Amino acid sequence: MSEDLTVEPFEGPADGWNDLLGRFEGATFCHLYGWRRVMEDALGHQTHWWVAREPGGEIGGVLPLTRVRSRLFGDYLISMPFLNYGGPVGSPKAREALARRAAEEARTLGVDLLELRNRVELVAEPLERNQRKLTVVKTLPESSEDLWEDGLRSKVRSQVRRPMKEGMEVRDGAELLDPFYDVFSTTMRDLGTPVLSKGFFESIREHLSDAVVFMTVELEGEPLAAGCGLHWGGELEITWAGASRDHARLSPNMLLYWGMMEKAIELGLERFNFGRCTPDSGTHRFKRQWGTEDHPLPWLQWSESGIPSPPDPDSPKYRTAIDVWRRLPVGLTNRIGPPISRLLP
Repeated sequence: MSEDLTVEPFEGPADGWNDLLGRFEGATFCHLYGWRRVMEDALGHQTHWWVAREPGGEIGGVLPLTRVRSRLFGDYLISMPFLNYGGPVGSPKAREALARRAAEEARTLGVDLLELRNRVELVAEPLERNQRKLTVVKTLPESSEDLWEDGLRSKVRSQVRRPMKEGMEVRDGAELLDPFYDVFSTTMRDLGTPVLSKGFFESIREHLSDAVVFMTVELEGEPLAAGCGLHWGGELEITWAGASRDHARLSPNMLLYWGMMEKAIELGLERFNFGRCTPDSGTHRFKRQWGTEDHPLPWLQWSESGIPSPPDPDSPKYRTAIDVWRRLPVGLTNRIGPPISRLLP
């Protein structure tokens, strides 16, 4: 029974936590210890990092949690907020024990919603499944040449060639954080969504330096598309991305995704993850054209008040605010957006 395990706070070095992850099915870059520093230092949120200890003393599983609390949007306990994955990983008994302990903590704290963003199925009462999102993954061959010839449809290859013919070039490196943020923050303004702070990405670069990839697609030195991806456990995910609306007809975003897949192959990874999306949405259709597979996300939730999900910036009730936001200068949205976005997990 899961009750045989003891759930307790993790006390140890970051490397000790990360070494544990290599043993557990379902662990992702979202479970890496560096996120604790990002959540606490860059966003100012309270974190709980727990381990489930077997009767003999061995650690059988881990669970990172972050509390995102505000009067404006509500009180949430999530693994992991602002990211696509999380939840308990480890042995079946350990995962169940950690999930139940999280529900107890949520009840004690009186939060509006507990959400565990699992990638691996888990049943743990009193939590219930909410499968509103899926992730889209492409298996990679050993070489970029094989991916180009056998892994892409002719239409997609044509769309990738277009920016190449225009002279666009792909660059990657930690020094590209600033141009990435310029493109990304403009895209978020165009979408009408508050952007995460540059400090958030600077903290990622500092605390997850071995996992993060910043990439730009440039034309004569001007960044037209940019992405921030993270890799761990044989997979690279492009987690944040943007592209110039004024140059959309030249498809710089297509070259960005191709560049990220090439980078994944260069790193010796087996899979490229296009990130989460809503089933049958426009974003979902864009990702499917690359010859991918859908993986429904078996997230678990508990809410004493019956709240179905954290606040969604795309909700119709925010439509007026979104329309106004799109008309604001980027310099302004980059100042007033981060204090809002840090509360939207």
